Amino acid sequence: MSIARLSDVVGWLDDVLRTSEVPDYDGALNGLQLANRGEVTRVAAAVDFSRRTVDQAIASGADLLILHHGMFWSGARPIVGPVYERLALLMAHGVAVYASHLPLDLHAEYGNNALLARALGLQPTSGFGAWKGLSIGVSGESDLLTSELLARARQFASQYGGSVVSTPFDAVRHTRHWGMVTGAGASSGTLCEAQAAGIDTLVVGEGPHHTAVDADDSGLVVLYAGHYATETLGVQALARAIESRFGLPWSFLHAPTGL
Repeated sequence: MSIARLSDVVGWLDDVLRTSEVPDYDGALNGLQLANRGEVTRVAAAVDFSRRTVDQAIASGADLLILHHGMFWSGARPIVGPVYERLALLMAHGVAVYASHLPLDLHAEYGNNALLARALGLQPTSGFGAWKGLSIGVSGESDLLTSELLARARQFASQYGGSVVSTPFDAVRHTRHWGMVTGAGASSGTLCEAQAAGIDTLVVGEGPHHTAVDADDSGLVVLYAGHYATETLGVQALARAIESRFGLPWSFLHAPTGL
């Protein structure tokens, strides 16, 4: 059985993801969020922090849980009820928690956006989705029917219990310049950025209703491929890389939300 020091795994993750350098939302608290007694023998990876993923991590025998959406999105709050129960279970079973939000979204090798683009047969050539001077997403050129891109997105989402909603388009329409921001990627800002960059098709996880209306009016097609589904690849890639570097087995904890 392989054993690694938690500090070594965390140090490697922090370096690779540039955890201290990449800005994020205040509640993200990227990096090690909960320690254990200092050793790791098995890794679990999940999109969200929930009772389901905590139970699955414990059942898998993991002592390190890697998350995209970490433990503290709501900021400080009383440790009671479900909050207490999740923490108590993790600590009782010696499970450490590491979270990476935007540092993982934008990573060129392990990032949700780069990996989803390649999973859909697209080749990223530049960034997209500007936020605090960074490009969270990716963009590129293509020459394929938008209906084919939609079919690929639907096939991908179905693997993770999701579905895809698209704004209207003609059957003969081609996607020639695409942009992508996984998760909650559709906003007035990303639509304006897409229009300014000449992007004709935008792939996101989800977005407000008005973005579909605004996109249709401007001739932009948006594929809403699911917040959960579009952010499953990054944590798996991280866990796979940890296995390669430290020899630690891993498993993906599938807990779809339907969104």
